[in-house]
Amino acid sequence: MTKRILILATHGFEQSELMDPKAALEQAGFTTVVASPEAGMIKGWKDKNWGDSVAVDALIENVSEADFDALLLPGGQMNPDILRMNDDAIDLVEDFAAAGKPIAAICHGPWLLVEADVIEGRTVTSWPSLRTDLANAGANVVDQEVAVDGNLITSRMPDDIPAFSQTLIDALNAAD
Repeated sequence: MTKRILILATHGFEQSELMDPKAALEQAGFTTVVASPEAGMIKGWKDKNWGDSVAVDALIENVSEADFDALLLPGGQMNPDILRMNDDAIDLVEDFAAAGKPIAAICHGPWLLVEADVIEGRTVTSWPSLRTDLANAGANVVDQEVAVDGNLITSRMPDDIPAFSQTLIDALNAAD
């Protein structure tokens, strides 16, 4: 059976941080499902302006960790800041963490890990402006392309996307 990856996003996601890992996962043979608080299309952010839109496959309140093999949390400032105020989104992050399934968060995406209280004692990385938040939540914060600590995979920025995507693909393949 094809592995399924849930992507949580809303308006203002960093375009490359959603679309590039999504494409890499699909090219590797996985199924991706974009879930959002709103139906229809959500608009990305690219180069300091609105970018392309992506179709929403499911509403956040209608998805469950049990139906997926991993969780992808793209960044962008607006996207995770909005989602960390959504109880259903935080519940999903908590459920994936409790199940020990891979959670891949890039750039500002780790804000959701802070909100879900799942990074205490864990080694993570992020966009530089979040590092104090991560440290205050009890994480060991590093500045490297990809940080892997158990089921958590984190990266800093769009330049890290190839390594970030490959690390998630490798984790999914290792779970066979």
